[in-house]
Amino acid sequence: MAAPTNNPPAPRRTRSQRVATVELPPGPLEAAWMNLQRGAVLVRLALCLLTAIALLAITRGWEPPRDYRLGMAPKRDLTARVEFKQPDRAATREARATARRFAEAVYDHDPMELLQLKSTLLNEVTELAGAESYETVDRNMWALYTPPRAEGTPAPTAEEEAKQFERFKAALGGEEAQNALQAALDEAFAPLVRQGLLDTQPTEANSERIAVRTSGKEGFETIVPVREVLVENARNDLKNALDQKVANLEVAQRLFAWVRPQLPITLKLNREATRESQDRRAEEVEEQYKIYDRGARLAEAGKPLGETAIELLDIEHEAWVTRRGWGSRINRAFATLGLYLAMFTLCGFYVCRFDKRIVAQLPRLLTVLTLVLLTIGAMMLTRSQEWRAEVIPLMLFGMTIAIAYRQETALLMSAALTLVSAVASNHELSVAVLMLAPTAGAIIVLDSVRTRSKLLLVGFVAALVAFLTTVGVGVLDGAPYDLIFKQALMMALWSVIAGSLMTCLLPLVERVFGVQTDLSLIELGDPAHPLLQELIRRAPGSYNHSITVASLAEAAAESIGARGLLVRVGAYFHDIGKMLKPGYFIENQSSGQNQHDTLVPAMSTLVIIAHVKDGADLARQNHLPECIIDFIQQHHGTTLVEYFYRQAAAKKGEGDSEIDESSFRYPGPKPQTKEAAVLMIADAVESASRTLVEPTPARIESLVEDLTRKRLDDGQFEECNLTLEELRKIGDSLVKSLTAVYHGRVKYPDQVTA
Repeated sequence: MAAPTNNPPAPRRTRSQRVATVELPPGPLEAAWMNLQRGAVLVRLALCLLTAIALLAITRGWEPPRDYRLGMAPKRDLTARVEFKQPDRAATREARATARRFAEAVYDHDPMELLQLKSTLLNEVTELAGAESYETVDRNMWALYTPPRAEGTPAPTAEEEAKQFERFKAALGGEEAQNALQAALDEAFAPLVRQGLLDTQPTEANSERIAVRTSGKEGFETIVPVREVLVENARNDLKNALDQKVANLEVAQRLFAWVRPQLPITLKLNREATRESQDRRAEEVEEQYKIYDRGARLAEAGKPLGETAIELLDIEHEAWVTRRGWGSRINRAFATLGLYLAMFTLCGFYVCRFDKRIVAQLPRLLTVLTLVLLTIGAMMLTRSQEWRAEVIPLMLFGMTIAIAYRQETALLMSAALTLVSAVASNHELSVAVLMLAPTAGAIIVLDSVRTRSKLLLVGFVAALVAFLTTVGVGVLDGAPYDLIFKQALMMALWSVIAGSLMTCLLPLVERVFGVQTDLSLIELGDPAHPLLQELIRRAPGSYNHSITVASLAEAAAESIGARGLLVRVGAYFHDIGKMLKPGYFIENQSSGQNQHDTLVPAMSTLVIIAHVKDGADLARQNHLPECIIDFIQQHHGTTLVEYFYRQAAAKKGEGDSEIDESSFRYPGPKPQTKEAAVLMIADAVESASRTLVEPTPARIESLVEDLTRKRLDDGQFEECNLTLEELRKIGDSLVKSLTAVYHGRVKYPDQVTA
């Protein structure tokens, strides 16, 4: 009997005190605040906020988009909200053509012929002045110095000719007279030497002035009046200069008589330089504009907007946007940002509840947010009211999310991006429907990708949806039928192109998002894979076990709507780690000594457990995808290696310490997906069924139920969202499959045991 204690009994608590000690779970607001206090959540929220701000910048959310489109018939007259000017191309072309006509033509001038002509004249004059008498002079040479006679004037006699010659000789006799004549000729010829001589007036350029480039003075041009260089005018100027500069008028007239017919044309048109001069003058002409006052009518009500009207409205819209105040821009920016954040909030709640893979890992979230920005950027670059090519990046986005995650997630995000595009471009509801319809059609059809032609088929289905939707929307809007069918065919073409592009981009999508489509899984599950071939060679029993498990698990996975193909391929590789030490696994042992007989239970457990880590290492070395590695690591979860644990318990002496059960468990992790849980059950059932002496349906059913319940009680399905109803369906499928494997056979009368 226990000794009495002196401790007083605990006082009884009142009902109010008991109620006050009850701790209730936190409410929704408290739970949300607790989640916000976690750093990882804050990082994700910050990334979403930065993405929304980037979207605001890409779509220029502070600027209102235009509210008109090609072919639209406005219900009222469209007038100018601000004064603006429109480039007048016709006036600009005319002004530049005028500038080209008034540009100076460029001529190259070589004065050498004039200098030689002047030198020849001086030499001949000196020769004539040095003659002894008229009888000894060269009459042909002297004839060149005879001025032309007026009509009706008789020819001079020989005596008169002799007197004229004597006067000519007397006027030029002496060195002083010769020097004076040379100086006079230099002054008279100077304008010709400097400016040159031109035979005809320019017709394709300025007719009043020309630009002269003198040889030896490259890069230097002299602007010269055309009148001064025309040969007829230059002759008159030269005659006047000789009359003024030469002391004797008769000598001046005789000199001009010799020079007049021999003046050379020294100016030659430089066509390339002239063209450059004209181009330079044309470029200097400023753009000509039409000025529109505020309130001016830009488009008439009821008339469809053509390209000319759209161009004018675009200029007016740009002028109006430019003159908006900062207050209006800031208000619209915050309103647009709020709308984008609302879209992020809606998608975020859905993802956190139904598709947590996107936010569970930060790289996945970053990839999706980057894809959102790239898609919106591509839509803004390709947007066109006539072509509607922005549907291509939208469809690529929707198909990518459908392949990487869920179709429902892809539909929601595509709808959100359509709304963002509609806000950024001021699309009407009909335009948003036109873009979203083919995208939704592609997403709905894209349930799995088992063949290379699947994405092309998706593109053609989306094209049909796009065509019918465009026709329907166009008819409701009352658009012309030719425009409706043109746009419908264009939308269908874009859909087919998007499907074709997705076929090419599929390997990139799988690599970036770390997903495996059915097509990739089929290629991966090829028995010719080097790892499977090595497994056949080293551990044929494990290979046959894997093939059987794959068949059982695929049917069980499909019974609950999971990815049966993924489970099958995962089952092919789940035991590849056994090839490193195949003799320690019962399916690879032939009749004879068991290698575990020489090991203590703890060491045997380590050998058995090691095949999980070895398999994962082999998979990574051979670049298997992570989803297959997950099957290798999770197909045993943290289950107990029961056989060796019981051996250790049986060998424990009375004085020995308690056996640590955790030392006999697989390292895990527990199955994270329903597919991994299915593989765990199928693997255990297939192994245990081989021990049945008489595998009747009842015994198989009892075995499946026992193994499933044992893992359920062990908490192996706590992290994979597997329900009891799904466990029942998995069990029924496994029983059916195993019963088919171990079905009975008819024994023939002459059949004997081998």
